[in-house]
Amino acid sequence: MRLLLSWITGLLSFCLLACHVGEQKYDTDVLVIGGGTGGSAAGIQAARMGVSVIIAEPTVWLGGMFSSAGVAAFDGNHNMPSGLFGEFRDQLYRVYGGSDAVATGWVSNTQFEPRVGDSIMKQMVGSEKNLKILYKHQFTKVIKNGDVITGALFTNLENGETVTINAKQVIDATELGDVLAAAGAGYDMGMEASNETGEDVGVPSTNDIIQDMTYAAILKDYGAQADCTLVKPAAYDPMEFDGCCNEFCSDSSKLTSNVDAKKMLEYGKLPNGKYMINWPGKGNDIYINMIPMNQEERSEAIEKAKAKTLRFVYFIQTQLGFKNLGLANDEFPTNDRLPLIPYHRESRRVHGLVRFQLQHIATPFSATSPLYRTGIAVGDYPIDHHHRENTNAPQHLNFYPVPSFNLPLGSLIPQNVKGLIIAEKSTSISNVVNGTTRLQPCVMLTGQAAGTLAAISVKENKSAQQIPVRKVQESLLQFGAYIMPYYDIKADHPHFISIQKIGATGIIRGRGEPFAWANRTWFKADSTIVFEDFKNHISDYASLSDVASENSMLSIGDAIEAAYRIMEKYTSIKDKLSFKSKSELEILVSQEWNKWGFTNFNKVRPITRVELAVLLDRTIDPFSNISINHEGKII
Repeated sequence: MRLLLSWITGLLSFCLLACHVGEQKYDTDVLVIGGGTGGSAAGIQAARMGVSVIIAEPTVWLGGMFSSAGVAAFDGNHNMPSGLFGEFRDQLYRVYGGSDAVATGWVSNTQFEPRVGDSIMKQMVGSEKNLKILYKHQFTKVIKNGDVITGALFTNLENGETVTINAKQVIDATELGDVLAAAGAGYDMGMEASNETGEDVGVPSTNDIIQDMTYAAILKDYGAQADCTLVKPAAYDPMEFDGCCNEFCSDSSKLTSNVDAKKMLEYGKLPNGKYMINWPGKGNDIYINMIPMNQEERSEAIEKAKAKTLRFVYFIQTQLGFKNLGLANDEFPTNDRLPLIPYHRESRRVHGLVRFQLQHIATPFSATSPLYRTGIAVGDYPIDHHHRENTNAPQHLNFYPVPSFNLPLGSLIPQNVKGLIIAEKSTSISNVVNGTTRLQPCVMLTGQAAGTLAAISVKENKSAQQIPVRKVQESLLQFGAYIMPYYDIKADHPHFISIQKIGATGIIRGRGEPFAWANRTWFKADSTIVFEDFKNHISDYASLSDVASENSMLSIGDAIEAAYRIMEKYTSIKDKLSFKSKSELEILVSQEWNKWGFTNFNKVRPITRVELAVLLDRTIDPFSNISINHEGKII
C-alpha cells in the first residue's frame, strides 16, 4: 500500500509539473520586443520613469546594429550628444580614455569594439531595478483585444517553451518591424516614386526594393608573421570585388572609391588593432530582402550573406596581402566568429499618425505641416542609401542637401492599432528619409522617445495617441535629450531647455546648413533678430502687424509687447499668470533680467536670441501653455 501511495503521489507531481512545462507567463507595464539599439534605449528610459519593463531579445547581446551586428562606428550626431546616446558615448570615452582614443578610423568620430558596446549597454540596463531582460526569446505572435495590442507570445530558444508576456504598452523594436506586421498595422516596404511623395529624388516608379544589407566582420591583427588565411570559400572569385580599391580594379570606371587597400581597411579601424569590415563599394554589401521571409528563409539568407563576407575576408587576406588579419577571436560568442545578426539598413515603415518626408528635413519651416514642433529625436547624417548590389534599383538618386533635423512624435504611433509604439527603423518615414534616420544615434534617440511615450501612457492609463506632444517633449528635455537639432547649443548650456522649448514653438527659428557628413542647424544664441522676420515667425501665435519698431532689429520692448499679445490671445496662458497687464509684465522682466544671467536691461536695445528665448519661456511659456497636435498645428 505504501508503495502504491508513493507511486500515485509521484504520478500526480509529474502531471502537475507537466501542466506547467511548455509555457511561462509574465505581466509588465511595458514590453519591448527587441533589445537592439532602439529597444535597449526604450527599455532603459521607460524603467527610469518608474514603470516595469521587460525587454525580450532573441540573442544574448544588447545593442543591435552597433554591437550584435558589428557596426561599431557611430554615424552622425557627434556634435549633438543627446540623451542616452550622449550618455552611452561618455561611457565609451571612459572605457577607452577619451574621444581621441575612439577616433581610430575615418568613417566615424567614434569607433569601438562590439563586445564593449554590448558590455556598456548591459551595465546601463543592469542598473535599472524596474527592467528585466529575457534573452534568447524569439517573437512569434501578438496578443490582441480588438484593435489593442495587449502583449505577445515568444519561443524560448533554449528550451522551446512558449512564453506569454502581457503588457499595457508594447514597443516594436525588432530589426524588420515584425511586430507591427503581425499586429495588422499598415506599412510600406521599398521605394516610393518621386511623383507620389513630392521628394523629387529621381525614383521613377514605386517598387519593393530596399537598401542593401551587410553581414559585417571584425578582423584582428594577429601580428606581422601570423597567417590567418581562411580555407578558400566555395565559389570564390576575386573579380566579385573588382573595383573595391585602387590595387584591384580592372577598369577605372568600376572604381567605387578612390582609396588604396590600406585606407579601405582603415575606413572602419577600431581600437586595439581591429578592423570593422563593412565596405559598401564592391565589398560585403549584398542585396537580400529578408522582410517578407519566414524564419527558415531568413536563416538561409543569412548564410548567403555570411558566405559573401567570408569571400571578401579571404580576398583581403590573399589578393590584397593582409594574411595577418583574421576574424577576431575575442568579439562575438559565435562559432564562426561572425556577428550575431546581419546589419539591416531598412525595415518595414509603419503608417503612422504623420509621415516624415524629405521636405520636412530640407525646409522644415515652410512645410505644410510644421512637424519640427513635435520633434522627439535628432539627427544630422546626410541621406545615404546603399543600392549598388541591386542593378534594378535607381543608381543615381538625387538627394538634395539637408540640415540637421528632428523626427516627429507622430511617426512612432501607428494609425490603426493601439497599445503599440514603434521604434528602431520601422517608424513612419519615407524610403528616402530612412537613409538618415536609420543611423545608430538617431535610432537610439527614437528608442528613448518610444520609452518615454510608453511610460507616460502607462502612468496616465491612456493610449499613446492621447498623450500630448508637449508632455513627451518636456520629459525628454528633463532627461537631457534634444528635441531641436541645434549644433551650437549643448545640453550643458545654462539656457538649454528654454532655447529648445522656444525653438520648438517656431517663434525663434534656427538656420539650417547642409555640411558634409555632419549637417547643422544653428541657433546663434548671441545674435539679434530682424523685426520683420520675427513678425512672420510669431504670426501663428499673435499679430504684430500694427507694431512699428524703432529700428530694424527686435528690441527688448518689442519682445515684451509680443509676449503680452500672446498672453492676451490665449486664456490657457492668462489664467495661469500672476501679472495681468503689460506694465506688470515689464516690471517682472526687469526684476528677473539679472537673475536670468543677463545684463543691460534697456527696452530700446536689440534683444539677443537667447534673451528672447528665456524671456518668453520664463514669463508666458508658450511651449507648455499652447497645445499642438501631432502635425505641429496649434489646437
